[in-house]
Amino acid sequence: MTKVETAMIMAAGLGKRMRPLTATRPKPLVKVAGKAMIDHCLDKLWEAGVMKVVVNAHYLPDALEAHLQSVNYPFDIRISDERKQLMETGGGLVQAQALIDEDLFFCINSDNLWTDGPTNSLQRLVSRWDDQTMDALLLLAPQTSAHNYKGAGDFKLDDHGRITRRLPNRQAPFIYTGIQLVSKRLLRDAPEGPFSTMKLWERAIAEDRLFGIVHEGDWFEVGSPEAIAPTEALLASV
Repeated sequence: MTKVETAMIMAAGLGKRMRPLTATRPKPLVKVAGKAMIDHCLDKLWEAGVMKVVVNAHYLPDALEAHLQSVNYPFDIRISDERKQLMETGGGLVQAQALIDEDLFFCINSDNLWTDGPTNSLQRLVSRWDDQTMDALLLLAPQTSAHNYKGAGDFKLDDHGRITRRLPNRQAPFIYTGIQLVSKRLLRDAPEGPFSTMKLWERAIAEDRLFGIVHEGDWFEVGSPEAIAPTEALLASV
């Protein structure tokens, strides 16, 4: 089976919806269930066998870097510095790729929490990876297991796992969890400057190279202070 030992954690956002908690700390350091949100991600990465972690930093980056220096796991942690300009998700990936040694790597948003189903979710992504047909493989949560989520959904899946986007003014059954397995092929010929990963996904969709699998556990959107208490209650019950 393919082995993936590198991950990128997207941690550069301003965390505006999490104010006032983010007035003095970056959103990844907001605590849920007694632990910084980025530490929940690091726990999952360690369980999946990851050894190298690239983290992008923009808002209150010194606090984030100091926290990462104190983590309990012996990761090789590298910082992709976005102090001068916030690069958004796609631009952040492109800027960080020189720090990513492997072609295949996990990309995880630092502000999402999840529980695994019968098997480790990250290892499930690796087991389903097909290098001949995929540029990225996304972990998608059905609305029924997406706690605190109030949106219209993001994607549809066909019988082969190929992804299509939600049509305007329509509902879609699956939500992007902020967790994906990515080949550097996805980043080829990328735009310069800040841009959304959606630009790269749209090209992959057009080329039938964007795939997804359905998450088997629970997933929690923690986008505002009001979402913390119900998330903690649900985590305590699973």
